[in-house]
Amino acid sequence: MKKLVKIKDVTIGDGIPKICVSMVGKTTSELIEEAEFLKQLDIDVIEWRADFFKDVTNISKVKKALQAISTVVLEKPIIFTFRTAKEGGQKEVTTAYYVELNKAIALSKLAEVLDIELFNEEKDILELVNAAHNNGIFVIISNHDFERTPEKEEIISRLRKAQELGGDLPKIAVMPTCTKDVITLLDATRIMNEKYANRPIITISMAGKGIISRLSGELFGSALTFAAAKKVSAPGQISAVELRKVITLLHNNI
Repeated sequence: MKKLVKIKDVTIGDGIPKICVSMVGKTTSELIEEAEFLKQLDIDVIEWRADFFKDVTNISKVKKALQAISTVVLEKPIIFTFRTAKEGGQKEVTTAYYVELNKAIALSKLAEVLDIELFNEEKDILELVNAAHNNGIFVIISNHDFERTPEKEEIISRLRKAQELGGDLPKIAVMPTCTKDVITLLDATRIMNEKYANRPIITISMAGKGIISRLSGELFGSALTFAAAKKVSAPGQISAVELRKVITLLHNNI
């Protein structure tokens, strides 16, 4: 039986996929305004994409901004994500700073989930996973390919590796170049979910071609889906309002 991930009042891996919206404000005041707007929406989880934050290289200012966000959203779980440039993020930093920043957030306990990229040194991933888990923080271990969709076996391999390294929510997002790529992602999700996963997983086929993957997670096995509020953080995101309608329709008829 798969373990569920229960964060505050949100249980990921049970029933209808949970909806996450990313915050992309550049300043603390923008983030507070964004948080005030998001807490009114019918969403489950909030992700702070800290790579958009203009002071992201100042850990003290990052923690103060995160504290301000958490004070506004209160009951909603927060995912802290610094997405590196090589995986589609807004800023590149040294590996040493990436580790330092994520470790500081884990120790601060200001976020409920930490996103750690799979394509890092294994020792760094394990250090961050341990820091997070020792402080009661869940971990997404993620991989993003904005160029292509790997072969089915490779997608499954990356998800299994994320699971083996201690990710509570293994995640992969890939770019389709054709309809077959979308089918590849969906079937890899099915196989991972049915054969290998002992916890919830997150899979996404990006851009317009991949929108079906954001809607059909309950059928294929992806437990969390990402939507947009005002500004998208990845290609293919649709509005949280429309997403809720569609996944509820599917949930009621599966």
